[in-house]
Amino acid sequence: MTQSQLLQFVNCSILRNHEIIREDIWVRDGKIVNPEKMFFDEKISADVQIDCKGALISPGFIELQINGGFGVDFSCDFEDVEEGLRVVAKGILAHGVTSFCPTVVTSPAHVYNKGFDSVLETYGSLDNVRIVTVAPELEKAPEVIEKFVERGITVSLGHSMASLGEGEAAVKHGASFITHLFNAMLPFHHRDPGLVGLLASDAVPDDHVVYFGIISDGIHTHPAALRIAHRTHPKGLVLVTDAISALGLEEGMHQLGQLSVEVKAGCAYIAGTDTLCGSIATMSECVKFFKEATSCSIVEALEAATLHPAKALGIHQTKGSLHFGADADFIFLGKDMDLWSTWISGECVYQAKGKTEAACFCKVKRK
Repeated sequence: MTQSQLLQFVNCSILRNHEIIREDIWVRDGKIVNPEKMFFDEKISADVQIDCKGALISPGFIELQINGGFGVDFSCDFEDVEEGLRVVAKGILAHGVTSFCPTVVTSPAHVYNKGFDSVLETYGSLDNVRIVTVAPELEKAPEVIEKFVERGITVSLGHSMASLGEGEAAVKHGASFITHLFNAMLPFHHRDPGLVGLLASDAVPDDHVVYFGIISDGIHTHPAALRIAHRTHPKGLVLVTDAISALGLEEGMHQLGQLSVEVKAGCAYIAGTDTLCGSIATMSECVKFFKEATSCSIVEALEAATLHPAKALGIHQTKGSLHFGADADFIFLGKDMDLWSTWISGECVYQAKGKTEAACFCKVKRK
C-alpha cells in the first residue's frame, strides 16, 4: 500500500474522546482523516478496506523514560547511536510502543551546581532534548528550569531530596512532571510529603497539570501505592517502564558494559545477588498491571500510556490520540488487551505471532 492511498479500517472499536466507540478509522498520508471530507468534498471512497476482526484500536503507547533495551544502553553505547536507537525502536514495537524518549543518565552532581551554561556545555545545543529531570532543591534549579522551559523542554522533578515547598517553587518556575513517583525521592511523610505532595498541592494552579511518571511493574511500586496515586491525581498519571538494557533479553547471564546481569523470573539482578539492577518491564505489561491493580477502566489504563504522556510533552495534537489530523500511530488489541499488531503512519510494523485474527493486511475491498 502506498502512503497516498485512502485506507478504511473496519470492524473495530476505537478509543476516541475518552471513550470506546464502534467506528471506522480512515487514514491517508500517514494521518487520521475525517471521512466526511472524503465523502462530501472529494467525493471518493476508500482505496483499501482493512478488516480489523473486532480489534480495539488504541493510540500507540508513548514511552517517556527508557534507558535502553535489547542489550543497548543509551548512556554508554555511543559508538553507533543510530543503530542502538534502531534496535530499541524495533524491539519495543512488540509491546505497542510507537514513540519514545531515549533516556540518558547524565552527569555527576557538581555539574548541576554550575548553572545553565554548564548544562549547555554538557548537552550541546539541546535541540534533541525533550524532557530533563532536575532536583529542585539545588541552588541554581529555578534558573535552569526557566531556561529549559523557554526552549520548549519539559522539566521533570526527581532524583531528589526536595521538600514539598521546594517542589511547589519549581512548579511556579515551569516544572510540570515528576520522575518515577515514589522512586529516588524522599518517602512520603505526613508533615512534609515531599514531591509526592504535588499530586494534591493547593499551590499548583488549576490550569497547570503536574504529570508524574510511575512504574507499574509490580516490583518498583506497590499496588497500593499505584491506587493512591491514581485516586489522588488520575489525570496526571503517566505510565513509564524506566527499562534498562536488559529489557528483551533471554533469561540467563548477560554482560552489559561493565556489569554482569542475571535475568530470571521477569527481573534483572546483579549477577550472583538478589539485588535488582533496574526494570525490564514492557509498556504493555505495565498497562495491564496498572489496570488490574487499580481496577480502573480500559480507557484510563490506555490513556495513561498514550494521551497523558503526549500532553506532558505538549505533542497531543499529533500523538497519543485518534483525533482527525493526528499521526496514524496505533495498535490493535484483543481480549484482555493482548497486543495483536502495531502500526506507524498507517503501516503495519509489527504483528504478534500466532495471531491469525490480527492479519495486518486483510484487504476486503479495493477501489
